[in-house]
Amino acid sequence: MKAVNLLELEDLARERLPQGPFDFIAGGAEDEVTLRANREAFQRIQLRPRVLVDVSTVDPSTEVLGRRVELPVLLAPVALQRLAHDEGELASARAAEAAGTVMVLSTVSTCTLEDVAAAAGGHKWFQLYPLRNKEGTERLISRAKAAGYTAICVTADVPWLGRREADIRNNLQFGADIVPANLLDEIRLADLASGPRGPAGGAAAGLSDPGLDWDGIDWIRSVSSPLPVLVKGILTAEDARLAVEHGVEGVIVSNHGGRQLDGAPASIEALPEVVAAVEGRAEVLLDSGIRRGTDVLKALALGARAVLIGRPYIWGLAIDGEAGVSSVLSMLREEIELAMALSGCPTVADIDRSRVRLGSPAE
Repeated sequence: MKAVNLLELEDLARERLPQGPFDFIAGGAEDEVTLRANREAFQRIQLRPRVLVDVSTVDPSTEVLGRRVELPVLLAPVALQRLAHDEGELASARAAEAAGTVMVLSTVSTCTLEDVAAAAGGHKWFQLYPLRNKEGTERLISRAKAAGYTAICVTADVPWLGRREADIRNNLQFGADIVPANLLDEIRLADLASGPRGPAGGAAAGLSDPGLDWDGIDWIRSVSSPLPVLVKGILTAEDARLAVEHGVEGVIVSNHGGRQLDGAPASIEALPEVVAAVEGRAEVLLDSGIRRGTDVLKALALGARAVLIGRPYIWGLAIDGEAGVSSVLSMLREEIELAMALSGCPTVADIDRSRVRLGSPAE
């Protein structure tokens, strides 16, 4: 891979992928204000390095939901990965295992959750779009439990699909081999055609139950037991408090990579109020906009236990399959270790709120 950092991967992937699939992965909702804000917000956070600290050894490992990961970076759930590479989610899972971290498998994956579990060991979480059919939702959870997934991650911010205008312009359609493999027993193939709330690719997410509420989370927790449940898509203190009141073990601060409600805050901007509201009663993770090791350090300093990356590893997948995903994780690990060393943080436990300054120096 020719890229020397994650920011360079997008242009390399653009050369490999047809315009429709590329835009589907890269694009955001409407004017893409939130998509851009996810990067811009990180750039407004300053680091406060400490010097004359022994950093002859730097250890980026941590624990997430009680399980050790070798770096505080997980692979976020990304749908339809065979759009990027023939091996799709199988390649991503193997790369995550090799890096000692967690892959979160999308409900809308192009490989079955059983095949992904068989392809790689290590810890994997299953991302759940609760279906309109509760029996179908329960079957998905049961399959994930039987296959050895160690957590259920409920995506809460897609009651309706965001308006992704690049896909509309492209009249995005996928080949017959790009189907949501986990859902073939739950839906008809005809349901994957373009619909009133978005083009193909959005149709499967459109199956997500728009009536899901906090009582639904209680039910999902009861069905998922003893696996921990996380809720993904939290951006406010109000919802963070409700999440912990309903007993979830983790919340993921996320605006869906800028793909849902345009004008929503950058995830990193929402993180401090969510952390304050949770008060340590659940683990807080963050996704959207992570491109540098310094971004990871900033998120951890503001209270995230770990972060998740999405588009960068899919670009790596498009460029070089499993090796490309491994390269992405390797580059990010090197940057995290460097950021920790130069900030005077030999371990993740040393990264705290004192290591960052929000806004301008005058503030």
